[in-house]
Amino acid sequence: MTEPKQVTRKNRQKSKLGLPDLEHVKSAVLVSLRSPESQRSYRRSIEDFVGWYCSEPRLSFNKTVVTRYRVHLEGRLLAPGTINVRLAAVRRLAYEAADTGLLSPDLAAGIRRVKGAKKLGVRLGNWLTAEEGRALWQLPNFHSVKGKRDRAILAVLLGCGLRRREVIDLTLDHIQRREDHWAIVDLVGKGGHIRTIPMPAWVKQTLDDWLSEAGITRGRIFRCVSRRGAVWGTEITEKVIWHIVKEYAKRLGVSKLAPHDLRSPAHASAMIQGGTGADSVSTRACVGADHRKIPRLQTTLPARCK
Repeated sequence: MTEPKQVTRKNRQKSKLGLPDLEHVKSAVLVSLRSPESQRSYRRSIEDFVGWYCSEPRLSFNKTVVTRYRVHLEGRLLAPGTINVRLAAVRRLAYEAADTGLLSPDLAAGIRRVKGAKKLGVRLGNWLTAEEGRALWQLPNFHSVKGKRDRAILAVLLGCGLRRREVIDLTLDHIQRREDHWAIVDLVGKGGHIRTIPMPAWVKQTLDDWLSEAGITRGRIFRCVSRRGAVWGTEITEKVIWHIVKEYAKRLGVSKLAPHDLRSPAHASAMIQGGTGADSVSTRACVGADHRKIPRLQTTLPARCK
């Protein structure tokens, strides 16, 4: 009499992940993120790691391999902040792989203990002087439709310190008058944070010029403009704002100027000190950008704007 064979279940946990497994885990990571900016950043970081991981001969997904990947990133002379963002995506990838049963929890815990790159000092980015800030804002052709739109976009970036995503999501309903001052009310920004930002008078005047020229009465404020000057569509993309800043920064002679650099409180205070007709609320608006790298001036907002 033969004894019945014992059926043993194979353990799904692996030490080496193939491309289908990595694609499955990447989808799980991206679905767990709410912010479109985070999804874009994590997608790029994970795809970069997957390309490096699959180019090597069947590496195990463990702490040693992730440490080698960090050395690879450092060899590319990337900034410490960029390296840490890439490693954060890899750690999230390992966490999701362990959560779905594809990777051992011990290996995932080892990957999460990989240290990031050390940051020595603080990068302040590019700052414009008062003359350069006014010159950049006044570069677009005021007599053309596209020029008025670009002028309004630069005014919002300089005067209100908005991010690119916040600029393209800006609607007419956000612009409201509070305590005899104009403000951007209940704007949903990065990470779902809701904030209210006072708007300088010169920014409001620039926006009115664009809205009057484009005939926009509802919906999003900034739209596409054709070469013939016709306004079309219902929105613009973040790439449009990127190219606008790059175009006029090149004409100004300032290299490596990004839209995020215009969020610096120093730019806003320079616009005020330069005599652009801003009032006391404009000062609070210009330094109201949520910039963790640069010390902000202590300001007080009206009670209804908090």
